[in-house]
Amino acid sequence: MQNTKIKQFFLLLVLLLPTAWCGAKSTLFFDGFSPIVIKESILQGAPKGSTIQASINGHMLTVTFTENLGEVTVEITSATGGNVQADSCLTPNGLMFYIPIADDYIVTFTLPNGDEYYGEFTVTD
Repeated sequence: MQNTKIKQFFLLLVLLLPTAWCGAKSTLFFDGFSPIVIKESILQGAPKGSTIQASINGHMLTVTFTENLGEVTVEITSATGGNVQADSCLTPNGLMFYIPIADDYIVTFTLPNGDEYYGEFTVTD
């Protein structure tokens, strides 16, 4: 009877640890990187927002495309609408932007088929 309870305890522990570990990992930010949530703006084809990964670390915006989406245009504007930076790249690839002024910003991704995605972020000192 005692042996069975010990086995059940260890089985429960083995099943719960990965769940707790994954849940805790998703809430942590390492080295100051904060992920940016990518949302759909204009969608004509199949959703591809999950293939765009963006994060901000201080004044550095990092964008990574995990799938071949063609040539994607990336535009950064201030929350008030002023154009800050723009660039394009062939995917799968990535870009980095240095944003010198602390403020609220919007990054917009335009795919070759006209689909648009965006993410909002804040640069702090």
